[in-house]
Amino acid sequence: MATAAATSASDPEAEPKADPKTEGEEDEVKAARRKVLSKAVAATTYKNMGPGWDHREEGVSESEGDEEYAMASSADSSPDDYEWEYDEEEEKNQLEIERLEEQLSINMYDYNCHVDLIRLLRLEGELTKVRAARQKMSEIFPLTEELWLEWLHDEISMAMDGLDREHVYDLFEKAVQDYICPNIWLEYGQYSVGGIGQKGGLEKVRSVFERALSSVGLHITKGLAIWEAYREFESAIVEASRLKKLHSLFRRQLAVPLYDMEATFAEYEEWSEEPIPESVVQSYNKALQQLEKYKPYEEALLQAEAPRLAEYQAYIDFEMKIGDPTRIQLIFERALVENCLVPDLWIRYSQYLDRQLKVKDLVLSVHSRAVRNCPWTVALWSRYLLAMERHGVDHGEISVTFEKALNAGFIQATDYVEIWQAYLDYLRRRVDFKQDSSKELEELRSAFTRALEYLQQEVEERFNESGDPSCMIMQNWARIEARLCNNMQKARELWDSIMTKGNAKYANMWLEYYNLERAHGDTQHCRKALHRAVQCTSDYPEHVCEVLLTMERTEGTLEDWDVAVQKTETRLARVAEQRMKAAEKEVALAQQEEEKAEQRKRARAEKKALKKKKKPRGTDRPRDEEDEKAWGDDEEEQPAKRRKVENSVSPAGTAPNMEVEAGLAENTVPVDVGPPSKQKEKAAALKRDVPKVSHDSSKDSITVFVSNLPYSMGEPDAKLRPLFEACGEVAEIRPIFSNRGNFRGYCYVEFKDEKSALQALELDRKSVDGRPMFVSPCVDKSKNPGFKVFRYSTALEKHKLFISGLPFSCTKEELEDICKEHGTVKDLRLVTNRAGKPKGLAYVEFESEAQASHAVVNMDGMAVKGHVISVAISNPPPRKAPERPEAGAAPRGPAALRQTYGARGKGRTQLSLLPRALQRPSATALQAENGPAPRPEAALPAASEAPKMSNADFAKLLLRK
Repeated sequence: MATAAATSASDPEAEPKADPKTEGEEDEVKAARRKVLSKAVAATTYKNMGPGWDHREEGVSESEGDEEYAMASSADSSPDDYEWEYDEEEEKNQLEIERLEEQLSINMYDYNCHVDLIRLLRLEGELTKVRAARQKMSEIFPLTEELWLEWLHDEISMAMDGLDREHVYDLFEKAVQDYICPNIWLEYGQYSVGGIGQKGGLEKVRSVFERALSSVGLHITKGLAIWEAYREFESAIVEASRLKKLHSLFRRQLAVPLYDMEATFAEYEEWSEEPIPESVVQSYNKALQQLEKYKPYEEALLQAEAPRLAEYQAYIDFEMKIGDPTRIQLIFERALVENCLVPDLWIRYSQYLDRQLKVKDLVLSVHSRAVRNCPWTVALWSRYLLAMERHGVDHGEISVTFEKALNAGFIQATDYVEIWQAYLDYLRRRVDFKQDSSKELEELRSAFTRALEYLQQEVEERFNESGDPSCMIMQNWARIEARLCNNMQKARELWDSIMTKGNAKYANMWLEYYNLERAHGDTQHCRKALHRAVQCTSDYPEHVCEVLLTMERTEGTLEDWDVAVQKTETRLARVAEQRMKAAEKEVALAQQEEEKAEQRKRARAEKKALKKKKKPRGTDRPRDEEDEKAWGDDEEEQPAKRRKVENSVSPAGTAPNMEVEAGLAENTVPVDVGPPSKQKEKAAALKRDVPKVSHDSSKDSITVFVSNLPYSMGEPDAKLRPLFEACGEVAEIRPIFSNRGNFRGYCYVEFKDEKSALQALELDRKSVDGRPMFVSPCVDKSKNPGFKVFRYSTALEKHKLFISGLPFSCTKEELEDICKEHGTVKDLRLVTNRAGKPKGLAYVEFESEAQASHAVVNMDGMAVKGHVISVAISNPPPRKAPERPEAGAAPRGPAALRQTYGARGKGRTQLSLLPRALQRPSATALQAENGPAPRPEAALPAASEAPKMSNADFAKLLLRK
């Protein structure tokens, strides 16, 4: 296998090469290189686009092309058609190349733009430009294995002489530094075999293979190819010492746990003319035992899908417990190949190298690769600066690295404060403060000045904030001037600047200044600072006053004490007065809100009464959704019921009077008080088709409540059962109907077990007939009034993005295609209203915080279908809990009276349909249920409290008349 690969790698060396000895032949060499690159691109394009594509270049005949060019040609098309199509496509490519180059001149950190530019330049056969584009991209970003192999194959196919081979060697060296990739090492070894005829070629091949073994020879699944390629190379060399070299390679390989070790051992037994030594067998058996320990982790990687971060994390934990530095480094490198945009993984890897291995070249190389992969992560830049200082890197190089960090494009203003603080700490450690003045001290002071200007101008202009509201950089500068430079005058100037930036109202800032004066200043300035603090502090003035009195008690004179007491008492009295006014203002605002709410309720009630009066007589008022919203009915609507009048059947002469009196006095529709049997028949006719739904609260744990369904759903049971049976066995679906038999848009779904009910909650927000279906746990709200289901987090989620400004026509698939260009999308949700109509908002969850941050930088301000979208990290405002009256609180005012309803809820009318002469006195509860709201007992007339009268009393009253 490896021999064939090595032979194929050395094929370019076997081809006749142009040896430009004259000036006229140099142009031919360049043309040949361009032709080779164009052929390679054409072959690749033919494989991707099929036999309908043909590529012809000016000056290149069909006979000069290879077989794939011949296959790509079409017999049905004329050469003129092909030339016209090619010219049009070439023009489009040139315009796209110009656009990409312009975009990169604006933002050189656009990764996808680099990739597209290289692809188009390669398609056009622009050798010089494609080399420059690849070189520029490799300086900014580490290239993936696929990009490196494509670049290397192009350069290998165009290598004409020894200088070109050295150039390819340099590219291989850069490639193996970006990531540890077994395929690139294998290509490197096979290509070096082609130069074995040159001076030092054999040593070069062996050096490459030995480095490959050191780098990826322990790779359990892919290291075998490197070992086999090395052994077959040594087998092909005719030397007396080759047997010894092959024995050594076999024994080294058998001591490493690799897949298919048994076949390698059998091959060694067959190849070796001597018996295998016992020590080799023991090493082989030990490696087999180690392989059994590694197999579960390797199989987990093989079964999982990329990027397999969780599986790699478990593998890393296992290797860390064993403690083999070489294997730990290898598993980290393997994980980073697929998770190169995960900052936490880079931080963990670099931290291990900083604390354990401490090898300068290795440590600095990993830190450099980390910031190239995740340049937006300030923690990686800070650690890089520390590592460079720790290993004694030149000051100029550290300064250059810091300047790169400032241009990396952090996503938060605080990140710039952190990187400046790290650099200033480094500069401070360089200063010898025993000298009064030095070059390093002046550089530190100028750096502090530049930092403040940078935060005020560059950062504040971009983020509308400096990122340093507490002025931590100025505080550190003031401490350095006071403690290390003995320059209290400069320190006081800095603290004055800090206080003028809005920090004078904070007690802790004044106490920091006071402590600095106590340690390095004098009592006079301490007293002055505390006096100013007493006047300016607004958050904790009591604490500042206490500190001032404590200082005067221990150090001040009587006059100082009197002044301090007077100032503190005056200040505290003013603070108490301000707090009282603020409390009164809050109470007044609360009362205003209550009054406004009362006015809105009255307006709704008057509007509803006015509608009632305007209705024609003899018609029933329909119950619609607007009434429910206006009156705020409970979730389970109370059916409209016709009022029953107790003892309303009277003699024939009395009934018409009742009707007239009720109609004139109350201005309502006359009530038909015919025989009760007719009324019952009418009610039965209305309700005979409406099924009665009884709910067993003991089954709430296996029941879900489904709402927001379309009212037009004809057969809810038949429509919903297939959806919920996917979650488990459905025992019953109970749709809710109105008294007229109309579906009310919600139902109860009962399962056989609790597990199925929990799984059914995953169907929440699933679209049913164009509306999002709401699925929530079945909870009795009368027992749990505070229960509220909200399935989405309201806290800061750094791996999730909030997108606004989307066009309503944007679909989930279209948005997902846009987001996939910037990372792995785990979930995407378009926000809709209750009717299922889009709101132009979306939440996109990425696999990691790094991918989300990268997407914010590249997507914010992007145009989607003519709409400019806004993209930010998801950080919703806190959801306000509805205000509820405190338990046991007495109702206040007339509003409390209007909130008292009977067992039947709010009635359609609050009017009595009986003449007052026929009304019988009833208990307060009955009045609350069927009549107007009850009045307080103190307001009842005295006649209602009189004792009952006997027959004799009635007789006396008649005789008096």
